[in-house]
Order: sequence, then structure tokens, then C-alpha cells
Amino acid sequence: MNFLRGVMGGQSAGPQHTEAETIQKLCDRVASSTLLDDRRNAVRALKSLSKKYRLEVGIQAMEHLIHVLQTDRSDSEIIGYALDTLYNIISNDEEEEVEENSTRQSEDLGSQFTEIFIKQQENVTLLLSLLEEFDFHVRWPGVKLLTSLLKQLGPQVQQIILVSPMGVSRLMDLLADSREVIRNDGVLLLQALTRSNGAIQKIVAFENAFERLLDIITEEGNSDGGIVVEDCLILLQNLLKNNNSNQNFFKEGSYIQRMKPWFEVGDENSGWSAQKVTNLHLMLQLVRVLVSPTNPPGATSSCQKAMFQCGLLQQLCTILMATGVPADILTETINTVSEVIRGCQVNQDYFASVNAPSNPPRPAIVVLLMSMVNERQPFVLRCAVLYCFQCFLYKNQKGQGEIVSTLLPSTIDATGNSVSAGQLLCGGLFSTDSLSNWCAAVALAHALQENATQKEQLLRVQLATSIGNPPVSLLQQCTNILSQGSKIQTRVGLLMLLCTWLSNCPIAVTHFLHNSANVPFLTGQIAENLGEEEQLVQGLCALLLGISIYFNDNSLESYMKEKLKQLIEKRIGKENFIEKLGFISKHELYSRASQKPQPNFPSPEYMIFDHEFTKLVKELEGVITKAIYKSSEEDKKEEEVKKTLEQHDSIVTHYKNMIREQDLQLEELKQQISTLKCQNEQLQTAVTQQASQIQQQKDQYNLLKVQLGKDNQHQGPYNNGAQMNGIQPEEISRLREEIEELKSNRELLQTQLAEKDSLIENLKSSQTASDMNEQSSTKDSEQIAELKQELATLKSQLNSQSVEITRLHTEKHELLQKTEAFTKSIPVQGENESIIASKTTDVEGRLSALLQETKELKNEVKALSEERTAIKEQLDSSNSTIAILQNEKDKLQLEVTDSKKEQDDLLVLLADQDQKILSLKNKLKDLGHPIEEEDELESGDQDDEDDENEDGIKDQDHI
Repeated sequence: MNFLRGVMGGQSAGPQHTEAETIQKLCDRVASSTLLDDRRNAVRALKSLSKKYRLEVGIQAMEHLIHVLQTDRSDSEIIGYALDTLYNIISNDEEEEVEENSTRQSEDLGSQFTEIFIKQQENVTLLLSLLEEFDFHVRWPGVKLLTSLLKQLGPQVQQIILVSPMGVSRLMDLLADSREVIRNDGVLLLQALTRSNGAIQKIVAFENAFERLLDIITEEGNSDGGIVVEDCLILLQNLLKNNNSNQNFFKEGSYIQRMKPWFEVGDENSGWSAQKVTNLHLMLQLVRVLVSPTNPPGATSSCQKAMFQCGLLQQLCTILMATGVPADILTETINTVSEVIRGCQVNQDYFASVNAPSNPPRPAIVVLLMSMVNERQPFVLRCAVLYCFQCFLYKNQKGQGEIVSTLLPSTIDATGNSVSAGQLLCGGLFSTDSLSNWCAAVALAHALQENATQKEQLLRVQLATSIGNPPVSLLQQCTNILSQGSKIQTRVGLLMLLCTWLSNCPIAVTHFLHNSANVPFLTGQIAENLGEEEQLVQGLCALLLGISIYFNDNSLESYMKEKLKQLIEKRIGKENFIEKLGFISKHELYSRASQKPQPNFPSPEYMIFDHEFTKLVKELEGVITKAIYKSSEEDKKEEEVKKTLEQHDSIVTHYKNMIREQDLQLEELKQQISTLKCQNEQLQTAVTQQASQIQQQKDQYNLLKVQLGKDNQHQGPYNNGAQMNGIQPEEISRLREEIEELKSNRELLQTQLAEKDSLIENLKSSQTASDMNEQSSTKDSEQIAELKQELATLKSQLNSQSVEITRLHTEKHELLQKTEAFTKSIPVQGENESIIASKTTDVEGRLSALLQETKELKNEVKALSEERTAIKEQLDSSNSTIAILQNEKDKLQLEVTDSKKEQDDLLVLLADQDQKILSLKNKLKDLGHPIEEEDELESGDQDDEDDENEDGIKDQDHI
């Protein structure tokens, strides 16, 4: 500031300088000074002048300030001053606008300076690089400057950042800054950056923006947080609205589940600050963005299911039924619940089960309908309830049936203790409030939408108009109210209900035409020349009459299709009829209602058309026009085609149902298979685990057994050796006791040794028996081999004899042929006949002998085969016996080996004990105590026994 005072000077310093000259001198100083301090002071002075003299500083200093950003990056202070100065030049501050009283000029000035700054794209890239500096005095003014640039010329700056390398990623780092001021301004920067730019929205989303923003919202206290939560929610809306890719990423990242805590609010009357209301309003709007009817159906459906599964829908219904909730939050909650359940059967079923916390409990649908038909409720709330009811019935034939059933005579509560949805709708339909009439008519029309069954069921509804008069049908009552000339809104609602009811339902058309007053009323309404306000009613009457023609099944002779067309031509004229029909789609409110399903009207006067009805008009307007101009022959042909198509459709539907049932069966079988596979895998895993556990237990058991044996072997010597050190006379008695105990242990070990010896002898004998079995099995195998050889010899003999028999048969056959030939050619004498007979007899005898011998050989072969089979069975049994004996032998050998090892261990233990006893006796001798001779003799005998045992073991090893 001293430098600024020197430049500005007082009057005593010389002539007063104008502001422009001062700014020029400062710019020259920035451009020409070689000292960094001088340049820094000049930039600081420009910063102080930039708010008041924005235009002059911007024109003269912008180029020098950009140069400072490029050349003086090492000094964070001058960079911060330069960025602050540029921000003051470019931004449109509200205070500044108030002071200068030139809002338009200020906005133009900011846009112009922004355009100058971004003309060189390197300036924006330079600013992005400066944001990487961690210094607060650089980063914060840099964030504010870039935010101001985006506000002034958003699309141009967005494009520059988009093509800049790592441009968006650098900005995402601002959300992780520990300084809340920079983080919060970073959120505002990303708001401006992501506005209306799908490419940047995707990059920001995939840079983990959802995770960071949700973390910030949680840290700030969810709906109880401050304006930071509001800014984060606005940024989330920018990222998700009309961006299917980001919506899918948000759902797959399980971020919907993190929205549930936002709506955990109590039902107290206090605690609803203005900021909380704003935050909750934005949170509800964010939920609606994910399930908006304008989204792709698949994406909306998956989000709806996720919201039900994580409990978000349940939480919203809790707010819906809570007390003390502000009206605007309650309205937005109803709209949110509407879109969460729209077209989703699971969510619609859950909503139908929700009860209000009243006594007795009432369904939430009934409570909401009570608000809709109550004219004292706010208009926006009534519209929200209507939208909720429409969404509940959208593609929900089950719900439609439940609503219609509450109107049928068999289900109406005779006691009158509870009010049903159907009764509320009828009450609203015939109320004196035209808005209630319209809402109830539209709601009832949605209960019939694309549901021919319920259209027929609704024909059964009877209404008691007054005491003493017979009941009339609901259809007749609607037409009666129409003819009474009520308000336009009421008539429009009733006509929309009737058009929806009669479309695609020939039975309802027949019921409608059965009342002889209906057709004259419609033709009279259409034929009159009324004002502009009545033109819409005329158009709807034309549509209703056209539906009565198009869906007429000709069951009433007086109102057949052809007669109705003739009536139109005579009383109205076809062209006039079509013109009146066109009044509907040409109405100014028709196009507005056709855009979105939600009934969103600025005031009750604009509530004329329903969204679903506009679709019905679009569908029927063309076909009705064609039907009016068609001849009777064309109608017949069309009916035949319709019947054929219906038959074809019924066949296709039948096969579709069959395929669907088969698919369901296949799915069930697949699920069973997968379940069984899972069970099998689980059982196998369990078996494997149990086997491994058993093996581990076995290993642990064996290890403990070995350790216990070692401890028993080494415990005595260690302990006794420890006790021998520093023995005192008073311990002699204890030593004697130990000697006695050791003697008893020695006797016990000797007994065990004797048992082991006997066991070894038994094992030897069993081994000898097994050797004998092996020898016998060897003999059996030799005998079997001999039998096999004998059998092969017999087979070869049999084969040779079979060949001989075949040869003799052939010879016999040849002789017979020669005899016959000789007999035919030459008269045979008696001698020749006798010779031939004798030869024949001889051959036959030889043949019979051979046959007998062959038969005997076959019997012998059969006997040998049986004997061979028996021997083979005996051999198999011998082999199995040998295998069993071999296993037993292996076991016995293992037992012998174990016994040897145990015997060795026992001998070692006995030797240790003898050594210990001897050392104790010597110690007693040294202490002067006498030792009995028996002990010495026993020790000597024991030595002899040990020698004998060792010799015995050596003999066994030799064997």
C-alpha cells in the first residue's frame, strides 16, 4: 500500500493523477520492473483498484497479469494477487451491480473480458496447471476465477477443459482438499463445469465423484447439513439427470443404498429448518431423477428394485405417513413414491400393504384419496395424490382389480365403519367440487386402463341416487350428470372416463347404447354451434360416439354401425364430425399434457387433459375417421379379418402360455439342479474338512503319545539328578521311599518285558503258519497248472477227432452220391448190391463208433471244465487267503518291530533305574548308613537277568 500511496500521491506531490494514468503507471511497473517486490506491489495495487475501476484495469492490465501468471510462478504471493485481480475483472458480483446500478452493462463486461481471456486457450490451460499448486493463496483464487469463467461462457470453457490433458482430473482433486473453503468452492466449480455437458459428466462420474460427494454429505450430517450439502446434491443432479450411463454407474456402484440414511427423519413438529427443507427437497428430486418415467424402462426398473431391496421405499413411505412434515416436503415425497412404484409390481404390492398410523389403521391409498377429494387441501398436494394413484395402477392389473372390487356389491362394508377407495372415488365423482369430479374420473379411468375384465366388472356397480328410487348403474349416472349441463371441467372428466371405459370393450358399448337417450344427447352436442369453451366438449362427444361405432358388435339392431353412421351423416355431416373430433388434439393444453405423465398444472383451470388419455386419443382418432368413411362391405371384411386375427392371436397366446409354463418348469429344474449341486459341494467340503480334522487329531494324538513316552523316560532321571545335588541327611528317608518306588517300577517293567517276549513268540508261530500257507498255495497253483495242461491236450484231441468225423461225413456223402448214380446208369446185380450194402454198413458202424467216442470226449471235456472251474474258485479263495495272510504278516512284522522298539526302551529305562539305584546306594554308604545284602544280591541278580535278556534279544534278531 505504500507503493500505491506513492503512485496516487497527494496534492502536495504535484498535479493529481487520474485513475487511468495511475493504472497505466502500475501496468508499466508490472511490465518493466526487474525487482520482484516492485512487481508484486504493483499487482497488489491493481487488485485494490480492480473492483472500483473494473473496466480500466481490465482493458490495461489483463495482458500484464496473464504474463505474470506465466513468468512469476515461483512466487505464490504475486500469483495470488494476479488471480484475484482477474477474478474481480471477470466476475459479476452482486454488490458491485447494486452499487453501479448497471446490471446489464456489468454482465456484458464480464462476458467480454471472459472472451478476451479464453481467446488464447493456453490461458485456461495455464489456469488449470496453477490449480495443482497446494498453496492456499494460489489455489483458492484460481478456483474462483475458473468458476467465474464457466458462469460467463460455460460451453466454450467446457470445451477447452475437455480437450486439455488431465483437465477434468485436476479439478477432481479439489474435492479431496482438506481445506473446506477450497473443497466447497470446488463443488461449485464442478457444478458449473458439468452443467449440460454429457461428456464431462461421464468423466467426472468415473473419477469417483459419487463416492466423494456422498462422503461429504455424510460428513456434513445428511439432510441436517448446511449449504454444502445443498451444493453437493445439485452437483449430483447435474451428473445424473438425463445421463443414462451415469445412472447405471450409480446403481451398479451400490450408491442407491447410501441414500437411505438421508430420509431417516423423525415425525416431530420441530427441527425443520429452511436449509433442511431445501436439502430434503433436493434429495427427493435426486431419487426421482433415477426413476423418472423418461428414463429407459430397463434402467428405471432396476433402480426401483434396488430402492425396494435396500429399504429406501419403506423409508419414504414412513415420511409419507408421518406427522409434522412440511407441506412441500410431503408433496414432493408423494411424487417421489409415485415414480418409485410406477410400473414395478413388487413396489406396487408393498405400497398397497402400507397402513397409516391411525385407529383403526387405514390403507395409505385410502388416506391419500381422502386428501385428493377434499377441496380444502392444497392444489399441488391433490395433484401429487392423483399422480401417486395413477402410478400405483400403471401396468398393475392386480391393483386395478382391488380398486374396482371395492365398488362391487359383494365387497362393500354394510356397517359403514370403514371407507373404501371405490367409495371415495364415487363420492368425488359426484361431488359439487369440479376439481374433485375431474380427479376422481381420471383416477377411475386409470383403474380401467388396458383392462377389459375390470371394464366389464364396473358395469355391475349400482348406485342409490335417492330414497325410494331404484338404483342406477354407474355408467347411467355418469351420462345423467353429463346431460345436466355441469361445469366444463366436470364434463371433460366424465367424458374421458366414458371414452376410456368404452374403448376396446364391446359389452360396455352395448350397455351405453342400450340407454336410448345417450346417442341423441351426443349428436345434439356435436351438431350445435357453441362457443370456443364448448368446442372441447364437442370434440370429446364426437370421440365417444366414434368409439361407440368402432367397437360396436352390432348386437343392438337399432344402433348397429351402419345406422349410427347414417345418423351422423344426416344430423351432423361426416366432415363436420371429423372437424369436431379434431378439436381435441388441437387444444393448447393437449400437447402440454401429452409430454409427461405427472399432472403438473399451475392452477386448477389448466387441469383439463390426462396424459394417458392423450395417448388414447392419438390411437383412436385415425381409426375412427376411417371407420366413419368406410362402407358396410368394408366393415364386414374388416370384421372377418379381425376374427381371423383374433383366432390367430388366441393360438399364439396359447403357445406362448405353453412356452412360458415350460420355461418356468425348466427354471425350477435348473434351480433344483443348482441347489443340489450346491448341497453336494457343501457336503463334499464338509467331508473333506472333517477328514482333515480327523487326520489332524490323529497326528496330534500320535505326537502327544510320543511326547508323553519321552517325558516318562526322561522325567525320572532329570528330577532325581536334580535332587541328588546338595542332598542333606534329613532327605535320606525320602530317598529310601524313592528307591522302593523305583524297585516297584522295575518289577512292573520286567512284567511288561515278559509279556512282550510272549507276544514275540506268538508272532513267530503265526509267521511260521503263514509260511506253510504260502507253501500250500504254491502246491495248489502247481496242481492247477498241470490240470490246465491236461485240459489243453484233451481239447487238441477233440479238435482232431472233430476233423476226422467231418472227413468221414464227407466220404459217406460222396459214396451215397456215387451209389445213386451207379444204380441209375447200370442194372445192379445181387452181388454188387450186397457189396455196397456191406460197405455202407461198415462206414455207418465206423461213423457211429466215432460219434460215440466224440460224445464220451465231450462229456470228459465237460467234466474237466467243471473241475477246472472248481479249481479256479479254490485258487481265488487261496489267493484271497494269501492276501489276508500277507496283510496279517505285515501287521505282525510291524508289531514285532514296535515290540522290539518298546523292549529296547524298557531295557534302557531299566538300565537307567539300576544306575540310579546304585548311585543312591553309594550315596547312602558314603553317608554311613548300612545297606542290606538282599539289595546287593538283587542288584546282582538283576544284572544277570539283564544279560540274559540281552542274549535273548540278540538270538531273536539273529532269527
